[in-house]
Amino acid sequence: MSKLTLTKTRLLEGVWQGVLTCEGEGNYQPDIQVTHLQEDIPGVEIVENPEQKLWTLRIPIPPEKIADGVQTFLILDRKTGETLDSFTLIAGDALSDDIRAEVTLLREELDMLKRAFRRHCLETM
Repeated sequence: MSKLTLTKTRLLEGVWQGVLTCEGEGNYQPDIQVTHLQEDIPGVEIVENPEQKLWTLRIPIPPEKIADGVQTFLILDRKTGETLDSFTLIAGDALSDDIRAEVTLLREELDMLKRAFRRHCLETM
């Protein structure tokens, strides 16, 4: 039995990328399935690098799957049914309650107040 490990490397230009490694002996060939709301995502690429004993995984995110709310994609080993990893896209109103969005908004408001305060100080001198 081979054990697969998936490590995310980046998400760039609508393509999730990761490195897949396998522990165990033999010539294992991974069979990866990516789903969103139990629908298969097409165009998944697996490129083998035999010298380093790993595979590069590329998952293009279909534009029609990007929407308001939380969108979760599951990356599965089709042979065992095991979930190797997942990634989530958050957009729209769901993001408004996120603490990171709140901190960014506070930073912008603080910058605005600093500019107004500096302008006030210059005008009153």
